Amino acid sequence: MTGTALPAVTSAAIVGAGPTGLALAVTLAEAGVDFVLLDRQAEGAHTPPRYTGGTPTRAAVVHARTLEVLDELDPSRALSAELIGRGLPIGTFRIRDGARALSEIRFGGLPTPYPYALMVPQNQTEAVLLARLRALGGDVHRPYEVTGVTQDADGVTLTTATGQTLRAAHAVGADGMHSVVREAAGIGFTGSAYEESFVLADVVMDWAPGPGEVSLTLGATGLTVIAPLPGGRYRMVASVAEAPADPGLAFVQGLLDERAPGRATVRELVWSSRFRIHHRVADRYRAGRLLLAGDAAHVHSPAGGQGMNTGIQDGYALGRALAAGDLDSYEARRRPVALRVVALTDRMTRVATTRNPALRALRNTLLPVLTRIPALRTRLATELAELDYR
Repeated sequence: MTGTALPAVTSAAIVGAGPTGLALAVTLAEAGVDFVLLDRQAEGAHTPPRYTGGTPTRAAVVHARTLEVLDELDPSRALSAELIGRGLPIGTFRIRDGARALSEIRFGGLPTPYPYALMVPQNQTEAVLLARLRALGGDVHRPYEVTGVTQDADGVTLTTATGQTLRAAHAVGADGMHSVVREAAGIGFTGSAYEESFVLADVVMDWAPGPGEVSLTLGATGLTVIAPLPGGRYRMVASVAEAPADPGLAFVQGLLDERAPGRATVRELVWSSRFRIHHRVADRYRAGRLLLAGDAAHVHSPAGGQGMNTGIQDGYALGRALAAGDLDSYEARRRPVALRVVALTDRMTRVATTRNPALRALRNTLLPVLTRIPALRTRLATELAELDYR
């Protein structure tokens, strides 16, 4: 709804039309709850932008639990089928030290219709959710940047950069790490940032392990994740002591030569970015009539690809709580999930990026032993797939 006027009143105002906001809007539309979904961008994400700070928002993996949520939103399974058709199912997550395989985690056999990680760019996930929203009669109001949020006993008033106002019974901040709604609610965002910077890039390359696995490569200079994408591309995420503002092909190739020598030849750099990672969780998910979801409520390391998935599940849970008039259940259910996800990704990141030689040696000795234990291997696969959060 680019350029269309805002309605004067709604039941739920949703600020931010990323995957979290879209999932919430679809849930409310399915339940017949009136809402207005606003976003400050003139159009949705088609290609990833370049990042200079904060947390990257262009996710590349959809986990099993999120696909199950899509089925709950559309029991015909057409929604999940459409997304699967745009993605690349991967059944193996392998941890390496250079060329040496330390351990592997397999998703096959998990108790879900979707025993894999679906590699698919975030813009495709957004496109599928938006199409479902439009099929239900909803849409996104663009471009509306919310600059003011005030609440009183009877509702919430949102003010845009152009001076327009919207009155709502409740307002939801699905507007990312620097959430206007969270700031207006006075909710703290406890945590900190990692010392390392990170490089994020999509590349076309010859990669020795091939497109059948997600690879996490550990090393003395940092971690490197390589994940296949549809269309023959690969997503690379790498920790770097101090990455350049605009990582070029030569820089990306140099990282791979150092960390996976002889295993990668980059043919094309599609796009790249530098960013820094925070690990934070909102002190509360609700302050009166103001609520938080997605990156407005929690940010963390991209290790394991948990961020967008947790946000979509937030949106679904909050939509059901709004429809049922049971908002107290939302924080009680979802904030513990965020704390657990942040703790898991923090442990993964710190173990992977340690520069202590003794700790690296211990890690590389223990990982193969521990992940040969079937119960532990299944436990980790279940956690990554977010199946514990049903």
